[in-house]
Amino acid sequence: MIIIKGAGDLASGVAVRLAHCGFPIVMTDLPHPTSIRRTVCFSEAIIRSVFTVEDVTAERADSIEEIDPILDRGHIAVLSDPNAACVKSLHPEAVVDAILAKRNLGTRITDAPVVVALGPGFSAGVDCHAVIETMRGHNLGRVILEGAAAPNTGIPGNIAGFTTERVLRAPKDGTFTEVHHIGDVVSKGDPVAEVDGEPILAPLDGVIRGLLPSDTPVFCGMKSGDIDPRPVLQHCYTVSDKARAIGGGVLEAILMLQRRNAHV
Repeated sequence: MIIIKGAGDLASGVAVRLAHCGFPIVMTDLPHPTSIRRTVCFSEAIIRSVFTVEDVTAERADSIEEIDPILDRGHIAVLSDPNAACVKSLHPEAVVDAILAKRNLGTRITDAPVVVALGPGFSAGVDCHAVIETMRGHNLGRVILEGAAAPNTGIPGNIAGFTTERVLRAPKDGTFTEVHHIGDVVSKGDPVAEVDGEPILAPLDGVIRGLLPSDTPVFCGMKSGDIDPRPVLQHCYTVSDKARAIGGGVLEAILMLQRRNAHV
């Protein structure tokens, strides 16, 4: 069994890749997830009970006892467990920290025989056994066995020449309301959403690839959506190239470390 902490889009891309390889998977997330790319996030199972990304299905488990029946059906089990307390009772073969908080929120190298963490905030050999590079570029998906991933720049990856412009942010504290929806094509200046009546306008032409659900409490500056300047609707409903690359790195790290452990 592999436990993945976090069930956002990158974590879900990792889960899809591992599920295709036959690993039983348990994922944990917040009781009220704030994933932006909801159409490709297994965190949606917490809200909808069942959710499918591509050809992999996840089910919400409301207790530890519900996990095994879900895994027996060949599905991913998703727990509302923000602190991943289930790690202590489930004794997984591997733990993957895919929260992407840019800092370690409690993962320890002793959590499982194999502990893998995504992105900055972890040091391989100290916090975990391996770190996976998450920054776009030459090293995306690389397995790091000593040291850390590249530091967070705070600048989103470049897509069709756009970086920070792609991201929608809440203009103030309040309650978020959708005006458009994921998959809608918008033009620059179109109202995409609003926070207590104050509009969030599309910063460029493109397709809405990610958006918080209506009635989500937000704070000023909170990431609330994502516009993809490539108007390809399929991108809204399939695992991204970045998530697949990171998933490949996680798979490599788990198999490598399991083999190493078997020869110790």
